[in-house]
Amino acid sequence: MLEIEQKIAFKVCVFGDGGVGKTTLIRRFSTGIFEEDIKMTIGADFSVKNVELDGKNITLRIWDFAGEDRFRVLLPAFAKGADGGIFMYDTTRFSSLGQIRDWLSIFEYFISDDEVKIPIIMVGSKIDLEEKRSVPSEEAEDLSRTFDLKGYFECSSKTGDKVEEIFKFIAKKMVEGKG
Repeated sequence: MLEIEQKIAFKVCVFGDGGVGKTTLIRRFSTGIFEEDIKMTIGADFSVKNVELDGKNITLRIWDFAGEDRFRVLLPAFAKGADGGIFMYDTTRFSSLGQIRDWLSIFEYFISDDEVKIPIIMVGSKIDLEEKRSVPSEEAEDLSRTFDLKGYFECSSKTGDKVEEIFKFIAKKMVEGKG
C-alpha cells in the first residue's frame, strides 16, 4: 500500500529588541553557518527549514522581525497566522530582557484567538560571551515562568550550542498544540 506523507508546516515568529541575535540564530539554524557581521533587518525576513521530529518531516517557516521601535507597527501584520513564537533577549544586555512585556503584549494580542494559545518560548543569546553576561539565568528563567512561556533556553549562535534544540522544541510544542 502506498503511504502518502502528510506535510506539516508551521509559522514561527522570532521577536525581540534589535541586536539580540535573532537573525544570527535563524541563519545558524537554517544554514549551519555563523555570520559575524549581519546587517540590521528592515521590517521582516523569512527563512524555511525542514526538521525531522518523531519520524515526521516538519517545515518551519521562520519569520525574523526587526527589533527597532520604528518597525514594531509592522509586527501585527507579519505575526498573523503564527503557530509559535520565540522571544529573544541578549544575555549581555539586561535592557533587552526588560522589554519582554511589551513584545509579548504586541505579539499575543495580534495572533491569539480566544480558544488557542500558541506556544512561545524564551531564548537568551550570546552565552559564548559569559564574561560579559548581565542577565542571570535564574532571573530570566523565572521571568519565562511568570509569563507562562512553554520553554526557556540559552544559546550561542557562534558555537551552535542549543540552536537545533530550540527549533526542535518549538516544533514539538506546535505539533502538540495541533494534536
